[in-house]
Amino acid sequence: MVLRGAEALAIPCSKGQSLKFTPNDSKILDWESWDHKNQLWFSASLKRSQFDILKTSDVKIADRLVQVLKAIRIQKNDFLSETGGKVDTQLEFDRNWGLGTSSTLISNLAQWSKTDPYSLLQNSFGGSGYDIACATSKYPLIYKKDIAGPHIENCKIDPPFKSHLYFIYLNQKKNSREAINQFKKENINPHQIAQASALTRAMIKAKTLKAFEEILSEHEYFIGQILGIRPVKEKLFPDFQGAIKSLGAWGGDFVLATGDSNTPNYFKQKGFPVAIPYSQMIF
Repeated sequence: MVLRGAEALAIPCSKGQSLKFTPNDSKILDWESWDHKNQLWFSASLKRSQFDILKTSDVKIADRLVQVLKAIRIQKNDFLSETGGKVDTQLEFDRNWGLGTSSTLISNLAQWSKTDPYSLLQNSFGGSGYDIACATSKYPLIYKKDIAGPHIENCKIDPPFKSHLYFIYLNQKKNSREAINQFKKENINPHQIAQASALTRAMIKAKTLKAFEEILSEHEYFIGQILGIRPVKEKLFPDFQGAIKSLGAWGGDFVLATGDSNTPNYFKQKGFPVAIPYSQMIF
């Protein structure tokens, strides 16, 4: 819905990704990406001139990286024109979690090259850009995208019931690009966009866990009707006593669940052992 102009509540995660560039006099850009366990998960060597791939551990990822680097060159034609070097990226979270491997990379590349991250996003991965806004923010925000570009409003949110909130990993990573392409086929009317924004504002204003749960359930049903997808609680956890809301691209990554100290055990017994409390996930 954010792709169509609805407002979204976006809260930065406590873990991110860093990028380090070490220049040298070569005509090569060497790239190494390390995961949260300090294991190398991607590498590539590129010609500095046109970013031709000389060798790589994963052609598909390398092609996407080249796409971003070429998008930088469009904005800034002298980018890496005279200096080669080595890039090291370091993830602080499991890359299968879908917490923003791509968005934090785009943000870091934009900061390094002094280019516009939102243009880089549109010329590479695509998406609404809310995660790009989160990548450099230390605070929750309300994000909206329209023809003029992104609109970012800092937002104070510190729910008194945050000890009852958990993020549950559904053991599968959703491909955001595929989800975006699928959503583009949906017919969304202005009333639905306004309704999505109203639910976002109501979520922020919720003072009690009960009110928050009601809004989560309404939002989940609302989006489910638009997408023609059964809400995840109805499909996987019909006996769960709290509320569950899908996050990001529906069908994968994390969900937000409300509950108590027994909530992690419930999901563990269902085969979903990763249950992160709100206070540990949020920046």
